[in-house]
Amino acid sequence: MSSPAPQPARKSRADLLAYLRALGIDAATHEHPPVFTVEDNKALRGDLPGLHCKNLFLKDKKDQLWLAVLAEDRAVDTKDLRRRIGAAHLSFGRPDALMATLGVEPGAVTPFGVLNDRAGAVRVVLDKAVTQAEVANFHPLDNAATTAIRPADLLAFFEATGHPPLVVDLDAPAPDPV
Repeated sequence: MSSPAPQPARKSRADLLAYLRALGIDAATHEHPPVFTVEDNKALRGDLPGLHCKNLFLKDKKDQLWLAVLAEDRAVDTKDLRRRIGAAHLSFGRPDALMATLGVEPGAVTPFGVLNDRAGAVRVVLDKAVTQAEVANFHPLDNAATTAIRPADLLAFFEATGHPPLVVDLDAPAPDPV
């Protein structure tokens, strides 16, 4: 009887921060109690400056996985988002798929999770508003801290991990339904 193939080790917060440093990216990380929702984050973050974001792990009906990186107060209409990104019907991805691809649990979804997606299974959708912020804030692979990063550095991180994002202007008029 053969043993199962070893799974690659998930990257930790320390691994992520070391990777960012190796890329020459300056990012500040602030500890806080674990947060699981945008509301938790608002209540516990204090006066941490910058744009705070939410991240949605999605799957379309063709089994393509998506990570939508959005300004935290952005209302999301998945039908509209689907048309903007050229996806099939979107629904939330399962926790086991989230762990298998991004190496995080629900409540800790982050664009930094693509560091764990060595197979390139997840496509990143980036809200244009995030690219226009001075600083954007995300969980560093766990939800007990927030890491602030300049959008240009976030884009460099995506490129370095082989996940060039699809930048979408969600404030522009929606495309016509197909």
